[in-house]
Amino acid sequence: MKQNILITNDDGINAKGLRALIEVASEFGKVTIVAPEMGMSGMSHAITMTNPLFLRRIKIADSVEVYACQGTPVDCVKIAVDSIMEEAPTLILSGINHGSNSNVSVLYSGTMGAATEGATYNVPSIGFSLTSHLANADFTAARYYVKEILEKVLQHNCNKSLCLNVNIPSIPSEEIKGIKLCRQANGFWQEEFDKKLDPRGREYYWLVGKFINTEPEAADTDEWALRNGYVSIVPVQVDMTDYKTLKKAETWF
Repeated sequence: MKQNILITNDDGINAKGLRALIEVASEFGKVTIVAPEMGMSGMSHAITMTNPLFLRRIKIADSVEVYACQGTPVDCVKIAVDSIMEEAPTLILSGINHGSNSNVSVLYSGTMGAATEGATYNVPSIGFSLTSHLANADFTAARYYVKEILEKVLQHNCNKSLCLNVNIPSIPSEEIKGIKLCRQANGFWQEEFDKKLDPRGREYYWLVGKFINTEPEAADTDEWALRNGYVSIVPVQVDMTDYKTLKKAETWF
């Protein structure tokens, strides 16, 4: 069955990764693209509430609807589903992000914010990321694995609330060992604020830091998979309820 696919990202309408995702997704059905006018990395699940949203229609082909939105990735999903698409999407794709969204980065990611928003509409949604921040990164391997993953998801008629966080190592295709289903690695971002002066002598702070993996030897995590040459897939969910504590806390009150 031909799919009605919505595509967005957080790197902006001109990102190379977005074009790569459009190319692959177009093989599976009709695509509509609503992506941020500019980069929106780190926006997580943010929405625009105090400013109007402006859309700019871009014509690239008669059969493809493309819009640049001045909002966040989640804004893009909302306005696409609620106001632009004549028929509801059957699949929502986000990416391909320039840079990894493994581990706790899933909490900050605009790419995954859009994917989890898709899941709230009960539409199977997938966020794709490549572990390279380069604007001109090589998406050859990413294209191959995006296609393989889409084929498997559609073949198995997955749950409508399906949401996958897919990360692809930025290495040559022949060096990738395959796909691993994983859990999110435990750890934290060790952050620093680099203090500098602007040309007018005003102080400003630039966020820098690195991820600290607190279980580097655990072979069932996304970090291990990526470090060892595998594409990682972590199923995620919108329901953030801690069910273990919920059960335990029943005896507290």
